[in-house]
Amino acid sequence: MANVLILCAHRPKRSPSQRYRFEQYLSFLEEYGFKFTYSYLLNEKDDELFYSKGNFLNKVFILIKSVLIRFKDSFKFKKYDIIFIQREASFLGTSYFEKLAFKSGAHVIFDFDDSIWLADTSPGNKKWEWIKKPEKFYKNISYAHTVIAGNNYLAEKARPYSNNVIVIPTTINSEWHTPKIELRNKKLITIGWSGSISTIKHFELLIPVLIQLQEKYKNQLKFKVIGSKFYKHPTLNIEAIEWKENTEVNELNSLDIGLMPLPNDEWANGKCGLKGLSYMACGVPAVMSAVGVNKDIIKNGENGFLVNTDEEWFTILSSLIENPELRTEIGMKGRETVVNEYCVKSYRDKYLEVFQHAKSFR
Repeated sequence: MANVLILCAHRPKRSPSQRYRFEQYLSFLEEYGFKFTYSYLLNEKDDELFYSKGNFLNKVFILIKSVLIRFKDSFKFKKYDIIFIQREASFLGTSYFEKLAFKSGAHVIFDFDDSIWLADTSPGNKKWEWIKKPEKFYKNISYAHTVIAGNNYLAEKARPYSNNVIVIPTTINSEWHTPKIELRNKKLITIGWSGSISTIKHFELLIPVLIQLQEKYKNQLKFKVIGSKFYKHPTLNIEAIEWKENTEVNELNSLDIGLMPLPNDEWANGKCGLKGLSYMACGVPAVMSAVGVNKDIIKNGENGFLVNTDEEWFTILSSLIENPELRTEIGMKGRETVVNEYCVKSYRDKYLEVFQHAKSFR
């Protein structure tokens, strides 16, 4: 039996990064003698306050409480064989707890799936950005025995600071995310986007194109945002749905076309393509910005579409709107790609290898 302490921000099943990076592998690893203990910084109530606008005093209290949680953890670090850190151990701009974990005698695994050396704060916490100091990433990497990066771009950023960097892409459970064509609207073509409120700015890059489509196709279209039920846009008629684990697959299957727009910048180049992969697993044709790992996932025109300009977005989306056979063909090819290259079964042995190596550290 190997005892593993997971240091993360969110409670289980709350964060896409946690769910798709490591949580869906835990039951498999438990079969091989790994016992996992969570220590997360935000409970459900604090989570809602922390990412909302305002609430200054509540946020100060939450930050203080998060530091106390980690101090309490640090006294128990030596009890664990492995300490698994997802993205960061603390919200503050310090590597203090990563350093303590490294010196504890446990094998430290650091996992990340974004360009977290850059500032990218949620809309409700822009005023707090100065606290985070994202450049702590480089020290965090140096205090890990093993680093798991979500793609090659991220791995290259980590390698100057670690001699043990492994690439494991973000994956989908293709037995859970399955096509359910019967859930699609028979009368309206639904174009949708799934994501958190912190990344809604990426969806909004497409608003001018979606307005054009709405004008061209009148009452034939429906737009859906899966993430926050409070999202609204003054011009575009959008159905906003709150993300829930038990309804996620059905909501994705309600889409006829899935969108993944991104800016072409350093942050976007670190993205791991999860949004597109989740559409593809459900047989929904994905249209994605030709940025970063998207270019590895998509063979343009075969299992999805890659686009660069508003004109290309408009042309490709129009083609998919007008051609149901094309939507079906691209959707099924996308599903094949996930099953063959980006599913949990494809990488669980790799995770096991990493953890077994870490177990032998002591």
